[in-house]
Amino acid sequence: MEQTSARAEKAAELKHSMNCAQAVLMAYQDKLGKSEEELLALGDAFGLGMGGMEATCGALTGAAIVLGLLNKSGQPSKMLMNGILHDFQKQAGATRCRDLKGIGTGKVLCACDDCVRLAVLNLDKALSVHE
Repeated sequence: MEQTSARAEKAAELKHSMNCAQAVLMAYQDKLGKSEEELLALGDAFGLGMGGMEATCGALTGAAIVLGLLNKSGQPSKMLMNGILHDFQKQAGATRCRDLKGIGTGKVLCACDDCVRLAVLNLDKALSVHE
């Protein structure tokens, strides 16, 4: 991975003790004004691709929650999230946990640590453009 940030690295480290959505949420705790308990609860159901169904990557769902809470741009969060999803897919090769982990194909497109990093980097980009 060419580009990274302290927040992205913090999220990757947190990933070792929680799911991807929770790691992204906790990486923004300083900006969200929520307790660790609240953020862990918010992200709990998004592990292993929402409900363990290998659907949308948990790092992306965590990013969507953070975006919804921090977006003050006047643009709908869904439009900014569309850009995050598009960039993430281009960088990682997919947006579904199942595809990213190579379930069914045996080809891992993006490891969880890197998914978390990419989600944070793309979220930071979306937020900084509109802060």
